[in-house]
Order: sequence, then C-alpha cells, then structure tokens
Amino acid sequence: MNRRQFISCATLLLLWTAGVAADESLRIVPVVHDKQVVVTLQMADAYTDEIRDTISSGLRTTFTYDLQLRMLVGGWVDRTVATAVVTVSDQYDNLTRRHTLSRVVDGRTDESVVTEDEAVVRQWLTALSRLPLCETTKLERNREYYVRVTARKRPQRSFPFAFATAVTGQAKFTFIP
Repeated sequence: MNRRQFISCATLLLLWTAGVAADESLRIVPVVHDKQVVVTLQMADAYTDEIRDTISSGLRTTFTYDLQLRMLVGGWVDRTVATAVVTVSDQYDNLTRRHTLSRVVDGRTDESVVTEDEAVVRQWLTALSRLPLCETTKLERNREYYVRVTARKRPQRSFPFAFATAVTGQAKFTFIP
C-alpha cells in the first residue's frame, strides 16, 4: 500500500468514525416487569432542524431501531437472547398539514396516528416506551445482560459518506428473579 492509498483509507476511516460516534445521545433503560424485559429509549438530540426541514418537504422520514438483548459470556462471544427491529415513520402532507405516523415492530404494524402536533411527531420518532423485548423464561438467573440499540435515520444526511449515520448505545442489567 503506497502512501496515497494509506492517507485515503485513513481519511475514510476518520470520516466514518465521526459519523458513527454520534451527535445524538441515546438513552436506554431496560426493565424486568411482569415476566418480560421491556426497553425504554430516547434519542434526545435526534430531532434536528435538518430532520424538521426534511419532514416539512414532504419526504417520508424514518427512524429504525435495531435492539438486541445479549448475555455476557466471559472469554467468549456474547450470546444473543432476543432481537427486535422497530421502524417509526412520518409522512407529512403539505396540503392538509398533517403527519401520518406509523410504528412497525418486527414487520407488523404496531400503531398508526394522524396528528398536526409537532411535539407528538418528535416523541414518536425519537422515543420508544416500554417495548417488550422478550420473556424472562429465556433468561438465566443471576446473569449479566445488556441491551444494545443501533438507531438509523432516513433519509440520511446530505453528506458524501451517508452510510455512517448509525448511533449505537447499550445498557447493562443483572437478571435477579
């Protein structure tokens, strides 16, 4: 590899890392409740002026959350216990000035709402509340677990390396029945 190729690769890696390093804060709270692991999450800084402008233009705006419940396994690859994919979309109609919001969990439509309130849109796109992830019968007693969430927005930034817009976070807990 010559010097020019090395500098190009290093620059690409730096730009990619900057995109993944996240300009949004992702807060994840896993809770064991009623024999289920439920997850609440919020991306506090995700509803930016850029997102607001994209929505106002009438372009469908989608936030996708990939959730994984994993068990810590010392000295080995952590075991995935459960996964979920949540897609939250907003389609703004410029004529009626209404937002059509929909939430899809693992390919099934969970809920749809039509609203004119931008605060409702912000809440829908950037937060999930008490999402059931799995039943506690799949968990082992007194073991360490963590929930890892990767969040993506579409349409992506008008940035040459638009693939680097994922935000990732995780939260640990110990299952004590």
